[in-house]
Amino acid sequence: MTLSPADEALLSLLREDARAPTASIARRLQLSRTTVQSRIERLERSGVIAGYTVRVNDEHERERIRALVMITVFPKQSPAVVEALRQMPGVRALHSVNGSWDLVAMAVVPSIGDMDALTDRIGALDGVERTTSTLLLSTKFQR
Repeated sequence: MTLSPADEALLSLLREDARAPTASIARRLQLSRTTVQSRIERLERSGVIAGYTVRVNDEHERERIRALVMITVFPKQSPAVVEALRQMPGVRALHSVNGSWDLVAMAVVPSIGDMDALTDRIGALDGVERTTSTLLLSTKFQR
């Protein structure tokens, strides 16, 4: 599905606050409320909008330890590694990347000790060649 500039703008506003009233979104986009509602329904039907989620308050997240864990895997074992990482509650997201690493995991846990245990657990997975992690200090913005 090809998205129009209005669709892209609508998605951007929904990323900011998916619970914003349709009338408020319509005013910001300078469109009618019914046009915005029909665009949202079309984007949902077509699968562009796959669902809605909760974003936790930055103050709460700041209390947690967050890290990017870069992972190199043996190619034939990549599917098993991805599935094992999916089962780890501390791994919030997993991205495949190009370059020196194969995967980058976003890890979020309550304490440094928990992060240490999680990175050890990731490194011990069959198929993981090596890992490197970096702690996130703050989020400047998120969409």
